[in-house]
Amino acid sequence: MSIYHVIGLMSGTSLDGLDIAYCTFEKKENWEYKIVHAETIDYSEEFRLKLGTLYAASATDLIAFDHILGRRFGKEVNAFIKKNHIKPDFISSHGHTIFHRPEKGFTLQIGNGADIYAETGIPVICDFRSVDVAFGGQGAPLVPIGDQLLFQQFELCLNLGGIANISVDNENNKRVAYDICPVNFILNYLANEAGQAYDNGGSLSRQGNINPELLVQLENLEFYKKHYPKSLGREWIEQEVIPLMNRYENIKDKLATFCNHIANRINHDIEQYVLSKIKYQRAPVVFTTGGGAFNQFLIEELQRVGSNKVQYFVPDKHIVSFKEALIFAFLGVLRKRGEINCLSAVTGASRDNCGGIIYGM
Repeated sequence: MSIYHVIGLMSGTSLDGLDIAYCTFEKKENWEYKIVHAETIDYSEEFRLKLGTLYAASATDLIAFDHILGRRFGKEVNAFIKKNHIKPDFISSHGHTIFHRPEKGFTLQIGNGADIYAETGIPVICDFRSVDVAFGGQGAPLVPIGDQLLFQQFELCLNLGGIANISVDNENNKRVAYDICPVNFILNYLANEAGQAYDNGGSLSRQGNINPELLVQLENLEFYKKHYPKSLGREWIEQEVIPLMNRYENIKDKLATFCNHIANRINHDIEQYVLSKIKYQRAPVVFTTGGGAFNQFLIEELQRVGSNKVQYFVPDKHIVSFKEALIFAFLGVLRKRGEINCLSAVTGASRDNCGGIIYGM
């Protein structure tokens, strides 16, 4: 097959909704891609609350909801296909992360692939993380192989999703990537305290002042002292970060402080792990995507803290919103071709691997 027509599905930790992207991929000298149709299916408040608390559910309730979510994903895909008059070759689904504990040897993304296949009648590839974790890796981040093969014109790729992660080729031309710090997971949590789903454009953050005491506590969290490969999950955020935020009352100040914290951590890591090791002829361009890229205040803070050492570039809205769905569609293409779709240099696994369970092919 010379051209692949794939639907990518992504449900992120920020609980925004289900991203659906119908993409084409063609292997020429380099991989070429196109996002043909894409949309986000918003979750209701009730559904968002259910997903956000499912980690505390009983085993039977968790298993049941895995199948419920798979059926829902399948129904949303059917409606998307009918609306756009398309015929995908297969569906490639990340699912929704409930547990991510690679240090204990497991990770769990729900949205059962067999149910998606049964609902749509279209082959499904899913569960991209488990093989890497079995090989001793973090199982995350997975996006860097897509960064390397689809966006190779940029020196660094930064994703500002529920969690920030960065990927870059190191001095040995090996792709390095890891999670840096929470982003929308905390910003949305704080916006919810103010009665909003999210901080639109960073307007609430812009009205706040940095709380020096809180900032010092955030900067001293133990995770930031670890060397990559490393990844973050909901468990760490709820145990280490949210209790700190709950000690203080002023929501706008907490938002402003956390935006500054995000900018500090990202620029620190770019300085320490990238600029100190790789000599650039000019300030490298940081290709910046994910929901946090729409937070204008956060982008301004990133650029201000970074001074003139790096340039943060936010692409068009389509790429910002659907890059992860695009790349998970691409990981499915690599899985179908039997090619590496997870890099041990990124995850710390004992070997590069080709992850993903296939239903229906």
